[in-house]
Amino acid sequence: MQCKTQLFTYRKGGKGSLVKCFKERISKDFTQIPCTCPGCQQVFARDTLVRGTPAFKMIGGKVFAK
Repeated sequence: MQCKTQLFTYRKGGKGSLVKCFKERISKDFTQIPCTCPGCQQVFARDTLVRGTPAFKMIGGKVFAK
């Protein structure tokens, strides 16, 4: 995201890049509309199932982990 708005507080596993966020690992959600940035209203992910678990699949280059 260009606006650098915080979207989630997420318990990430592993060292790789942020490709998907499992909903059960999100400890704090700062978005009002799912998958839409509250700062610039840009869509940053798609709602999907990964191995039977609800998750957000990130659109490449839209988000970063800090």
